[in-house]
Amino acid sequence: MALPTLPTSIELNIVTPDRGLVREQVDEVEIPGAQGYFGVLPGHTPLLAELAVGELWYRQGQEKTYLAIAYGFAEVLPDRVTVLAQIAERAEDIDPARAEDAKKRAEERLHQAARDVDYDRARAALQKSLARLQVSSRVALAGRVGRQRMPPPQA
Repeated sequence: MALPTLPTSIELNIVTPDRGLVREQVDEVEIPGAQGYFGVLPGHTPLLAELAVGELWYRQGQEKTYLAIAYGFAEVLPDRVTVLAQIAERAEDIDPARAEDAKKRAEERLHQAARDVDYDRARAALQKSLARLQVSSRVALAGRVGRQRMPPPQA
């Protein structure tokens, strides 16, 4: 009896309520789960995970692509990952100045002593702006749009 073969890549689908962002064959994915970040390789055990606010990246060969993700769910199957996110933005779509302004506004709201401040909403806004800033910084580091090459393996 032959053993089942593992898939060699993962079909990655990232969808928001507005549009589909990514539909690609990838080698690896790292996802911000509600219980922490988790990585997915081809042949991963099936699971359903709640998403948190953070940075999602996927790798195709030596290139990594980064997205800011906020809330939703990820379905992981051995050959496919589907991310249903409330918010998902590619690095090249993020305006760092706007994200910095949103961060400052959220920090100001969190430091107010007023009773009418919705602290949960302000904290969520701060987390989203920090994730956007982190992902947008990848563009500057890579010198290319949202992609960063990994260094070659050391011999």
